Amino acid sequence: MDLIITMMEERHLADLARLEEECFSQPWSYKSLEEELTNDTAHFFVAEVEGKVAGYIGVFIVCESCFVSNVAVFPEYRRQGIARALIKMASLTAYSMGTDFISLEVRKSNTPAIALYESMGFEEMGLRKNYYRNPPEDALIMTRTFDKIPL
Repeated sequence: MDLIITMMEERHLADLARLEEECFSQPWSYKSLEEELTNDTAHFFVAEVEGKVAGYIGVFIVCESCFVSNVAVFPEYRRQGIARALIKMASLTAYSMGTDFISLEVRKSNTPAIALYESMGFEEMGLRKNYYRNPPEDALIMTRTFDKIPL
């Protein structure tokens, strides 16, 4: 598999908006994604496999903090290490910019994602009651501190 991770560009937006529609009950729009291209705190990375968009991650880095907005991979590319590679890229970027941690929310029922995050050093730090809608569900807050260089 020829995997390349690159910064999000305008050429990726249509595919990412489609991915959002496929993966999330409250998807980001094309316009919302486009706005992040000029946001200095936003760092969005796209995974491409043989020139096709396979997935992406978006993070916001503010002061010494890094928060993941979304991680998504098209179904046909799942279970191939793409989400892991995206999280690693985001973590290394956050670490190199001097952040203390990277944090995200995940549906409490999303056991595959939770297992991935735990395997990468994330720990459960809290709960957001009724964070998600359609269907309503609590979110686990998972965080990885950077007491050492990310995997």
